[in-house]
Amino acid sequence: MKRSLILFLFLFFCIPLVYGQFAVDMGNQDNRAARDTTVQAKEPFKLRTYFTALAGKDSLKLGRVFSGAVVLPGYSQAYNRQYWKIPVIYAGMGAGIYIGYRFNMKYLDTENDSYTLYRNLCYAGAGLLYWSSLLDGVVNFRYNKPVLPARATLYSALLPGLGQMYNGDYWKIPIIYGGLITCGYFWQYNGLQYHRYKAMYNHATAKPSEYDGWMTPDNIKWYRDTFRRYRDYSIIATALVYALNIIDANVFAYFKDFDVSDDLTLRVEPGLIPGDACVSAAPGAGIQFRLTF
Repeated sequence: MKRSLILFLFLFFCIPLVYGQFAVDMGNQDNRAARDTTVQAKEPFKLRTYFTALAGKDSLKLGRVFSGAVVLPGYSQAYNRQYWKIPVIYAGMGAGIYIGYRFNMKYLDTENDSYTLYRNLCYAGAGLLYWSSLLDGVVNFRYNKPVLPARATLYSALLPGLGQMYNGDYWKIPIIYGGLITCGYFWQYNGLQYHRYKAMYNHATAKPSEYDGWMTPDNIKWYRDTFRRYRDYSIIATALVYALNIIDANVFAYFKDFDVSDDLTLRVEPGLIPGDACVSAAPGAGIQFRLTF
């Protein structure tokens, strides 16, 4: 009877205490998890940050500044506190577009081909000034490290090979431009041949036919489709070379922080294994590895 009473009292008092302590511990863990989640949660980027950054209340990464400059020319100059460049950018772009528009109107009125050249030069000048504003924003972005991977990436995106120059990999520049020139040549050649056989096929299949050559329409159609496929391959190859140029600049900019000194060595040498009194007192021969880092 006494044992049953003691066991009952033990369970009556101890179980609530154990349960209460367990509940407190679980509550503390849940609170810590909630606090950790709150601390580790990354605040989503807001559109208004673009405007608060111009006022000096927030800071942006180079990619955000570049995206803002793509949509709104002169944004990077405003972020870099180089306000005097903004009127130059807009005045130059506005003048190029307006003068190009006037030349285009004269071409439509007179059908003089010389006006198309002037129109295209004005539009190209406005585009070149827009491109220069983007490059200027990347160049003047302030950063506290000598190499910024985002800057190398945007350099190569704006001008192939410029990111490699920024990283100090000058020997890659001829390879990049050699690949681009080769792909561009085949792009143009295959495109010309495609349009040539396309015109021949249209003449051969017209009614009445205006074609008097020795090739059959089926042969012409085969050449047309073949050169069209080769032209598409050339376009894809050009895009791949351009993309690899950007990826290379980004990856090797990250590698600038890696330690590749002579201390990173792995040595394989013969060695002696000490003897064990329980097995054999004599030492044994073996191989030892030494990794220095």
